[in-house]
Amino acid sequence: MTDSSTRDFYDSLAPDYHRIFADWDASMARQAAALSALVGPGPHRVLDCSCGIGTQAIGLALAGHRVVGSDLSPVAAARAAAEASARGVLVPTAAADMRQLPFRSSVFDVVVCADNSLAHLLTAPDVAGSLAGMRRVLRDGGLLLLTLRDYDAIRRTRPDATPAQVSEDSGGRVITFQLWHWHEDGERYDQEYFQLVPADGDWTVRVRRTTSWALTRAQLTEFVTAAGFVDLRWHDPASSGFYQPVLTARASG
Repeated sequence: MTDSSTRDFYDSLAPDYHRIFADWDASMARQAAALSALVGPGPHRVLDCSCGIGTQAIGLALAGHRVVGSDLSPVAAARAAAEASARGVLVPTAAADMRQLPFRSSVFDVVVCADNSLAHLLTAPDVAGSLAGMRRVLRDGGLLLLTLRDYDAIRRTRPDATPAQVSEDSGGRVITFQLWHWHEDGERYDQEYFQLVPADGDWTVRVRRTTSWALTRAQLTEFVTAAGFVDLRWHDPASSGFYQPVLTARASG
């Protein structure tokens, strides 16, 4: 997949992304509570470098942190800023590739890269370059917080689909699921992201496509260490309260 196809995927999904949640605002609050417990007492200067429509960024801002968001998708980034304003908090956002972060060095206390975003980088140089950029914008001793799917378990079985999620909004129930098509290397897979949306007594089917790299914990640990981070720790959902495994690490100084 090219950079433009990943951007197109999230540009297209941005208006509908909230529909994967039964209650988006409640999910923001739950995720912010889990992440804030890992971040520690603040307020902190936080960069969410894959902010999407603002699920983590807005929640952390409402929790009192000073948050800036960036995302490859300009549509998603713009919606994140607007949704934050609608909830009474300021979250400045920028359209930016996480491999080329447009921020000064050593300016943030925390960098967040959540929601499996790093998996859209499909080569080792791209992953290494993005992590080097995150290290650059963090102060010495600053915290990196990454979340990914549990790919150690996923790669053992290589599932071909995700369970359907059913949520409800003012228009009725929305069904979301994905089909996965694994590459021969057993590590990367193409995703077909389906949303079934009610429309005039029938269903409208929306399909978006992208590609991900199913990075194991060992692979990601190696990348993060090489980028200049120390004190790496994995936090499972049962202990962290976050819905995906979380890796925390400190910028060496």
